[in-house]
Amino acid sequence: MASLNVGNLGEFLREQRRTAQLSLRQLADAAGVSNPYLSQIERGLRKPSAEILQQLAKALRISAETLYVQAGILDERRGLDGVEVQTAILTDPALNERQKQVLLQIYESFRKENGLGNGSKDAAASGHEDGRGTDSLETEADGGPHAT
Repeated sequence: MASLNVGNLGEFLREQRRTAQLSLRQLADAAGVSNPYLSQIERGLRKPSAEILQQLAKALRISAETLYVQAGILDERRGLDGVEVQTAILTDPALNERQKQVLLQIYESFRKENGLGNGSKDAAASGHEDGRGTDSLETEADGGPHAT
């Protein structure tokens, strides 16, 4: 387990709060912590628990994992290239095949837009039980051809 890097966490929290256009008081209220305590976290004087980090993440609408990494509680994951997201979509029993395909296409389009390419598209295609790749439902899922 990595050591806590409270200074960087505080800077990161402050930046996330400003990006969300929240005052210190607004974030403290939304996360259920006191205003002075949040101020101390942002200044690197306090080390918040995982539970407090989770409350802050929820209030900021970011993943708790992101804050855990910033706090040094979790090691940053590298090299997964979106496989976990695709696996979660493909194995979710609450989604039908069409919904899974649409979600995968949206996810891939965002990755391409952010310059991350489509290296994980093949992994998603191979995860189908029926053997169909993501291209087989493109026109059905979104009503038109997809630019690749």
